[in-house]
Amino acid sequence: MKTIRFTKMHGAGNDYIYVDTTRESLPHPEQLAVCWSKSHTGIGSDGLICIGKSDKADFFMHMYNSDGSEGRMCGNGIRCVGKYVYDHQMTHQQDVSIETLSGVKTVHLHLSADGLVDSATVDMGQPQLEMPAQCTKSTAEGAPISIDLNGHHYEGTFVSMGNPHFVIPVKDIQEVDLTQEGSALERHPLFPEGCNIEFVQPLTPYQLRTRVWERGSGITQACGTGACATVVAATLRGITDHQADIQMDGGTLHVEWSQADHHIYLTGPAETVFDGQISIP
Repeated sequence: MKTIRFTKMHGAGNDYIYVDTTRESLPHPEQLAVCWSKSHTGIGSDGLICIGKSDKADFFMHMYNSDGSEGRMCGNGIRCVGKYVYDHQMTHQQDVSIETLSGVKTVHLHLSADGLVDSATVDMGQPQLEMPAQCTKSTAEGAPISIDLNGHHYEGTFVSMGNPHFVIPVKDIQEVDLTQEGSALERHPLFPEGCNIEFVQPLTPYQLRTRVWERGSGITQACGTGACATVVAATLRGITDHQADIQMDGGTLHVEWSQADHHIYLTGPAETVFDGQISIP
């Protein structure tokens, strides 16, 4: 048996297991993500994030969902990667570049009085509004898409933040059966590779309540890229104006869609839950 050191962290309740693969050799991480994510027989998490070396940035982030699928980007996870490398003295910079499968992202770290990271702001880049391939060619980018499914009518906006999102405004988010409706929409033929599903209820012009069905993980307490997609979709539909606080089940994230460079800036907490060791064959 081999012992692996790990740290469990979360951003607004979106929790992952973090392993420094510059020091630990981690065979078959997709299989370990499934095993370790189980709440009763594993560590319990939304997935596994491996921190490695990069030729293009300060670090590389590999992210695996709880079903073993590899994600291209995770807005909450990347903030925690920034906290991990700073708090573990792998860097002394407060601006850290991290390579992901959706490109290199820059993370600005905010320090608490004890000199540790308590939150971070991520430059998430520009949102992509290209329609899914299954949409008719006449559908304009950023235009609402209608879906009729299982007796429900949905009108949502498709936004890619390196991973796909379908954002649906609703009057009362408590009336949404997130498990049933989210899972059905994730696998809708319009999204052959699956899709993250966000239901959003406007509270004020700058406060939005969002719940998430995350592709590959199911219901999560928060989703950073989902919060970004929510602000983009809400701005396009006139619900908000380029920035808002996104209230999710696990906490609040602030998102600004800059009118200067058209980049999305995501700010939110990054917290360590505990350090541990686990044995693998």
